[in-house]
Amino acid sequence: MAHDPGTGSGSRVLRVLIAPDCYGESLTAVQAAAAISTGWHRSRPHDRLAIAPQSDGGPGFVAVLAERLGTVQRSRVSGPLEQPVDADWLWDDASKTAYLECAQACGLALLGGPPSPRTALAAHSRGVGQLVDAALAAGAERIVVGLGGSACTDGGRGMVDELGGLAVGRRRLADVELTAACDVEYPLLGPWGAARVFGPQKGADAATVAVLESRLAAWATELDAAAGWEVSAASGAGAAGGIGAALLALGGVVESGAQIVARHTDLEAALAAADVLITGEGRFDEQSLHGKVVGSLASAARARELPLLVLAGQIGLDEPALRSAGVLAARAIADHAGSVGLALIDAANQLIDLTAVLAAQVGASPVDPPRPAGQ
Repeated sequence: MAHDPGTGSGSRVLRVLIAPDCYGESLTAVQAAAAISTGWHRSRPHDRLAIAPQSDGGPGFVAVLAERLGTVQRSRVSGPLEQPVDADWLWDDASKTAYLECAQACGLALLGGPPSPRTALAAHSRGVGQLVDAALAAGAERIVVGLGGSACTDGGRGMVDELGGLAVGRRRLADVELTAACDVEYPLLGPWGAARVFGPQKGADAATVAVLESRLAAWATELDAAAGWEVSAASGAGAAGGIGAALLALGGVVESGAQIVARHTDLEAALAAADVLITGEGRFDEQSLHGKVVGSLASAARARELPLLVLAGQIGLDEPALRSAGVLAARAIADHAGSVGLALIDAANQLIDLTAVLAAQVGASPVDPPRPAGQ
């Protein structure tokens, strides 16, 4: 492919939809979208860019929605350990809907340091229950809880305790439409459950994972009994350390967080108007394809035969997997920066530079994969 910065007479003006998720703790979705926009415009200034940051319910869920609806509220709640934290949530008065984000109350970023077996055992979801309390006090008729990025694996027990227990919590929420905005499809227990899949990411070693699994198994019996059905085996029950299962036991339903955000950001119309779609996240791997933003967008792009470019902090998928997912090209910030460390501490600038390089490799047609520089 000829090197084409997008300014030559043979260049086609492209309509580019920029719709990333957050990049871990390095960049929010809003910041990432701004960086990608800046980098793309640097190499292809005549293209038409549409900005629509996304979230799957994890960190950034409230911030992304706040760009489109409601007013941001702030509540002082219990953090994942003992320190209190200020948690933002969103109130949409027109629909009497509260949008909460568990990462605001029990997120990994709130631990005050790297996760460890100690924090994996101690972290709890009490602050999420306090946010639900705040929403009820505001008169919420609908509560949407964004799940993802949690430090806890307590199965939502802390949240339930703050609401007065399972029986009381179910009564308090009986007339409220409760939705778990879920970023994963896994159950509560077993080899694909909250402890075994996500425990190691939260600092748990093998012995700690076993303890967490045992705790969750005992709690699952109570959840299933309260709900009258096996909520612990439901898709999404393992989200946010099992908070998904607790929300189901309280009478909630699971819905894709990515689809909730997509509705509120008019993503369908934006996709229909685009020539190429750019998305990204902190790590693009097999988990990304199961309920997360990039996987959801990959499915949407494939259905529309829309070229998809992925810019991620790191990439854990090989070329056959990328092709199977419908990804035209994927680039890692860590590879561009030369190290994971630099990619983390200078994320915005590195993402701008990487995007500019990728955009410069795109010619008049976005259908052919952009080649790395020098080819």
